[in-house]
Amino acid sequence: MKFLIRIGIGLFALLALVTFSFSLTLVRNLSVRGVPRAKEQLEYHFSLYLPDNRNSFFNEIIKGAQKAAKERHAVVSLHSIDPSRYELEMASYTGVDGIVVCPYLDDDIARRQLEKIRNNKIPLVLINHNIPSDQPWPYIGINNYNVGRKYGAAVNRIATGPLKLAVVYSDKAPGMFAERELIEIGITDSLSGKLIGPIMGFKTSKNPLDAEELIYKLFRTNPQINTLVFTDSSDTIAAVQVLIDMNLVGRVQIVGFGNDPSIIEYIRKGIIAESIVIKADLIGYEAIKALTELKATGYTSASVDTGLEIIDGNSK
Repeated sequence: MKFLIRIGIGLFALLALVTFSFSLTLVRNLSVRGVPRAKEQLEYHFSLYLPDNRNSFFNEIIKGAQKAAKERHAVVSLHSIDPSRYELEMASYTGVDGIVVCPYLDDDIARRQLEKIRNNKIPLVLINHNIPSDQPWPYIGINNYNVGRKYGAAVNRIATGPLKLAVVYSDKAPGMFAERELIEIGITDSLSGKLIGPIMGFKTSKNPLDAEELIYKLFRTNPQINTLVFTDSSDTIAAVQVLIDMNLVGRVQIVGFGNDPSIIEYIRKGIIAESIVIKADLIGYEAIKALTELKATGYTSASVDTGLEIIDGNSK
């Protein structure tokens, strides 16, 4: 009888050992194949604050930010900066790990809001438009003086005589309008005295029909203008239709903005001479990358110029 009890205890112990070994193997396999490791889980929550209009330029910024966040196991929440609300004023109370802002309100108002975020020790990166400060924030985007020089170089290539030039800014591209003086200085420096008189500056609203109305009025009151420069893709497309309607194709040269398929087609047809393209997705990508560096090390580059390119009839 005692012998049978000993055999039973041995068999039970053996069974327990086999079960324990199987459990260890299963846990090991799950940790390797099925269960995410800690470093693969979400590490940061960032916020992206953009102007309340959502055109293709800002949509590309969002795509770039989301791509960088996915690579760095972070999540990005999107917010609009509405002048009638106070989203940015409340940003420092949201508990996020970092904030990206494209400021387009009055610089003094924006600076006060940004200082509040900094005082709460939340990492902050500016994109597309920089706000002067005694302690500069990291900035990701374009240098608008260089943008002006690119515009000037494009105009110079198509110029056949003295230039009467107008630049059409837009509320749809607030960063470029805010630094319009830098753009115009860059254009003037590139054209080396070929301009007849000062550069004329105009601005469209967010209304998609505003550009057509402006261009019609512009050529009725200033028929001497022979070159137009645009800072928004939808305004560029609208202007082409006006030039066609007014039979001004060939007499008025256009340097557009963006790589919308319609713009590329108009370049192919010779209606638009060239177009400036800003790498908006790279702005969003580099902004999230900078926030991740700030969280991990406390440091990042003070400024990243994401650059731009020109597309013309020879571009593929």
